[in-house]
Parts: sequence; structure tokens; C-alpha cells
Amino acid sequence: MNDRAAIEAEQLYALAQKFDALRGEITVPRTPNDLPHLVKASQQLATLSGLVKYLSGEVLVCAANDDPGLDLGPVIHAYTTAAEPAGRAVEDYTRAYAQLGFLRRFAEAPYSGNLRDARDAAFRVAREHMIYVCDGLLEVSSNLRGSADRLDHTPPHVLAALSPSARPTNSLYRLPSKPDTHALSPVRLAYTPSPRRPR
Repeated sequence: MNDRAAIEAEQLYALAQKFDALRGEITVPRTPNDLPHLVKASQQLATLSGLVKYLSGEVLVCAANDDPGLDLGPVIHAYTTAAEPAGRAVEDYTRAYAQLGFLRRFAEAPYSGNLRDARDAAFRVAREHMIYVCDGLLEVSSNLRGSADRLDHTPPHVLAALSPSARPTNSLYRLPSKPDTHALSPVRLAYTPSPRRPR
């Protein structure tokens, strides 16, 4: 039998690596010249949105699971917990993205003091939100790894031998319910008369 907990943990670790890889590609600009080109920013935002979509897809698959021997609640919790900072990262990236669009729109506009101030403000807003994006991506990967670390790998036959109080709470395996022995026992009357003998 495959260790389903190990498989799920491996998927959580792999997804954490994808968020880390994206965070490695995103740099926090120190000057306006460090801001990403809109092509690169568009690709990064698309990648981030795709990762969030993947999170919800995994929740969908787990929630639709109909295997009576599995309880994928801990895995669902791992993905939904990671979805919150991932969603914030998308929001922050889109706010920075809007500022990049503004700077692109007025890149060749005639110089004026007001435009200079607006460009400076756009840079500061974009930089602030890129910091938040990187923080959010780090939180996502940390959450996923932490959840994967906590998944219990105790096989079902060992779980069955443990007392209820000793069973781990983060196991994916459900124990088969024991049949009701009272329901299967023959019904006995309090008094059963002996059969009569013929005379």
C-alpha cells in the first residue's frame, strides 16, 4: 500500500519550492531603474496567479475525495491556510503592477514638477508592494512546509493497535469502524420453555 501521507507531503514540499522559486525571481527595487519591465512583471503575475489556482485545484481534488479510509482534512487545511498569504501576494503584486503601468504610460511625457512627483510616488508605492509580495511568498512556502512536516505517517495497521488517546491527530487514515457485536448476537429470551415430550 502506498504511503498516502508521504505522497501528500511531497506535493506540499514541491509546491513550496515553486513559491520559493518565484520569490527568487522577484527583486525589490532600490531605484526606479530597478523596477521590472512590464513584460517580466506580467509573466511573474501570471505565474503567481497560476500557483494560487493550483492551490484551489488541490483543495477541490481533496474535498471531492470519496475514499472512506482517508481523511484529507489536514491536507485541505494546509492548502487553504497557504491560500490566504498567496492571495495577499497577488493583491500586492497587482497594486505594484498598476504603478508600473502608470510609469510606462507617462515615460515619455514632457517633464514637469507634478509629473516628477507622481513618478516618485508611483515608485515608492510599487516598491512597498513588492516588499509585501516577497513577504507573502515566504509565508506561503513556510506554511506549506510546516504542514508537510506535521503530516503523520503512521500506517493504518499501527494506528489500529493504538489506543484512541495515543492516535496522532494529523493522520490521513481513518480506521475502519468496528461492527456492533450486540447487533450481530442472537436474541435470547429470559425464559425459554423446554419442548414438551409426547406421551
